Amino acid sequence: MRGTWYDAIVRHSTKGPDPSVTPLDAAAAHDKVEERWEYLLRWGPFVLLGVTLVLVLGTANQLLPTAGERWAAGGLSAAALLLELWWYRMGRGHTVPTPAGSVYYAIRWALAFTLSWLNPFAAFYAALGYFGAERLLPQRWVTLGLFASAITIAGSQSGGFPPPNGPRWLLFGAILAVHVSLFWVFARLNTYEQQRTNVQRATIAELEQTNAKLQQALDENAALHAQLLVQAREAGVADERRRLAAEIHDTIAQGLTGIIAQLQVVANTDDRDLAREHLGRAADLARSSLGEARRSVHNLGPAALRDQGLAEALKETVAEWSARTGVRAEFTVTGTAEPLHDEIEGTLVRIAQEALSNTARHAAATRIGVTLSYMDDEVALDVRDDGTGFDPLAVPQRSGSGGFGVDGMRARAERVAGTVEIESEPGFGTAVSARVPLVRKETAQPRVREESAQPGAREESAQPGVREATARSRAHEEPLVRTQDRPVPLDHHDQL
Repeated sequence: MRGTWYDAIVRHSTKGPDPSVTPLDAAAAHDKVEERWEYLLRWGPFVLLGVTLVLVLGTANQLLPTAGERWAAGGLSAAALLLELWWYRMGRGHTVPTPAGSVYYAIRWALAFTLSWLNPFAAFYAALGYFGAERLLPQRWVTLGLFASAITIAGSQSGGFPPPNGPRWLLFGAILAVHVSLFWVFARLNTYEQQRTNVQRATIAELEQTNAKLQQALDENAALHAQLLVQAREAGVADERRRLAAEIHDTIAQGLTGIIAQLQVVANTDDRDLAREHLGRAADLARSSLGEARRSVHNLGPAALRDQGLAEALKETVAEWSARTGVRAEFTVTGTAEPLHDEIEGTLVRIAQEALSNTARHAAATRIGVTLSYMDDEVALDVRDDGTGFDPLAVPQRSGSGGFGVDGMRARAERVAGTVEIESEPGFGTAVSARVPLVRKETAQPRVREESAQPGAREESAQPGVREATARSRAHEEPLVRTQDRPVPLDHHDQL
């Protein structure tokens, strides 16, 4: 029936644990309870047996009138004491039923029942049958053991065995029913408590395993973190080495190559004016290379970008290269030029310098065209020459004495999520195409439309609507930035 006192007891005994109690506190509390139970089961029998002996001796004249009954009570008490001493040594640490424990329980019940038959006050010793029955008896015999102990105690409480008349038998039956109800209730509570204890034990064991795995994972993470730090340090050193190597190749190595070319002209000419001109160029290259080397050490961008934008820097680079090599070069800008991120602009300038340097050293070209194209989401740089060309699949691996070449250009582009593609055939020239993302500078500047080296170049409004309208109106105009009379055709099959 819901709402009874029994349901209240069951609900109280089965409610969840206090969330403020940690698993370690629960484990310690459980161990303390087990320790107290062990203490009670070890010393409780001696205490109750002592109380029984005092009461039996104190009431011997009234309840044990004959000498035979007194001797029998004394003998049973001595047997009970010996039994408890034996079990004190044999039963230490036993928490599960064993055959010896079942024998001990049965003999103790028999001694207590006999003493209670002689003297009802021996029921104090018989009350031991209520304690530890689940530890001494198998599960199927626990109820029988409790019922037998209840018979002994009910008989003592009803006036002793045997009941002399019918009313006493009724009293004995009523008291026995009360005892049976009580031990049934407490047995149920003990079952619930045992279930909760088992759940707590399983939870504690699982938490211990989880903590062990967590500690192992923390140790592995610490080792992995240390390993990652070492790898990151090594990767940083390797990346810095690659950067410096690429910068040295793009600055000092190319400058020295140009200086050597100028000095070779000086060595092979008798014209003093021509020699002086080339010596001046060699000195300018030396000063420029020194400045670029200093900027590379400090991880700065190319000197060409120091005071001007990408389009002007590429135009100047192409013009200087053309003047130095004597090869006709044309530079063209398509789309709307705008300030880009420093890393993007520096990458495109370095790629252009490398492509021009490769053309001067290997292509034997008579014309070269450089095109910078601003598109919706990317910027393209195309460098095409009409040189001897080569087979891209037959290019040898870079050696320790060689330059960076194509690998260096591709590595630079990949650092900014770009790509470099090479198209070339023997006898049909070479085309280098670099594409990088269009990443604008954070501080927006008005877009400038480059005019072809004419004064009065117009600044367009920074407003998006004006820029888009201007771009649409000029979509079909001729390119406006060039160093010669016309842009370089983009088809490498025209013998460019």
